[in-house]
Amino acid sequence: MRDQQIQTHQLPNGLTLVAESMPEMQSAAFSLLVPAGSINDQPGQNGTASILSDLITRGAGSRTSRQLSFDLDNLGLQRHEGVGCSHISFSGAAVAQNLPEALRIYGDIVRRPHLPAEELQGTIKGVEQTLLGIEDEPRQKVIIELKRRCYDAPWGLPSDGALDDLKNITIESTTDHFKRCFRPNGTILGVAGRVDFQEIKSLAEEVFGDWESKADPVIETIPHGESRDHISHESTQTHIGLAYQAVPYRHDDYYAAWAAVGVLSGGMSARLFTEVREKRGLCYSVYASLNGLPHEGRVLCYAGTTAERAQETLEVTLGELVRLGEGIEKQELERCQARAKSSLIMQQESTIARSSSVARDWFFLGRVQTLEEVRQKIDSLTVDQVLEYVHRYPAQDFTILTIGPNSLEVPDAFS
Repeated sequence: MRDQQIQTHQLPNGLTLVAESMPEMQSAAFSLLVPAGSINDQPGQNGTASILSDLITRGAGSRTSRQLSFDLDNLGLQRHEGVGCSHISFSGAAVAQNLPEALRIYGDIVRRPHLPAEELQGTIKGVEQTLLGIEDEPRQKVIIELKRRCYDAPWGLPSDGALDDLKNITIESTTDHFKRCFRPNGTILGVAGRVDFQEIKSLAEEVFGDWESKADPVIETIPHGESRDHISHESTQTHIGLAYQAVPYRHDDYYAAWAAVGVLSGGMSARLFTEVREKRGLCYSVYASLNGLPHEGRVLCYAGTTAERAQETLEVTLGELVRLGEGIEKQELERCQARAKSSLIMQQESTIARSSSVARDWFFLGRVQTLEEVRQKIDSLTVDQVLEYVHRYPAQDFTILTIGPNSLEVPDAFS
């Protein structure tokens, strides 16, 4: 892998610039993480951050909404705005010479948005349609609702919002969210591509240097929901969600945790697919993923099946999760390692992937891992290390949620 040139700089107001020079590329990309995610939604107003992430691009600085879109399109910027639990994020990629002007425009967006009151209802309707779509897609809904039950609120609340809360969101509460949460301290600007660090540092100081810092909002947590739950849904299908403890991204055992989940659900040769779907034909979809917050992590699993075979699917899936502690074949780990190295190679060829990665690393770790460092951590994994992790963090104390016509029984062995 190529040598990486990663440099950082923190402005006096707390904004952190993390830049990776990729001189062989013709493009440049940015990822701007503003600490205004859904954990900052006020009680009874889950969805405010989601609405703000849309409304905030509808005019900023001297530009109307149409002028702003026109100018960004003229730069050829491939862009995206989104909301997560911790951040509202803005990202974009273009030919390298257009990056400075794009960042100046985004400086207006995050600091001087118009937040037009007359467009609020249209924005709310858009969020409502997204949430209604999730209601019609139990496969997606079960994982969203599973997080409510395995993470304390507000960390487990859906970033997109809740249908019942939309009626409580006003232009005043949306503007208040912006005023409380949009601040330079805690904001991370990740940049990657054909960039000169000194030039991008000067640009960051020009665009964000006089942005005034604010006190961090206080986040109050509420215990999560029931660890065993069922949502009744008239259907011929049942959707099963399972969660159990894992480690967060910053933990020393993260890559062992990643490998353990990869053995379970890393392609069509992984255990859940072969044992639950292929050999037994119990379900049409089954997978597991490693999900993490800054301070804790979970393995989240999904199985979709018919109502008639749902009980058996639950029992067999739980059995496979527990059976991981009995042993792992060397070939299973090697397949995980090969997939990871392919992903690293693709990442080093994408400026947008690298800008996102360096910003994410800074948020979770307070530093940036090079691709070579990640490769070495993956290559150095052994079966014994992965099994040792599985024994320290076994599949137990499950959070179980089902959506379908009938609730399921959890066998005593997994209670």
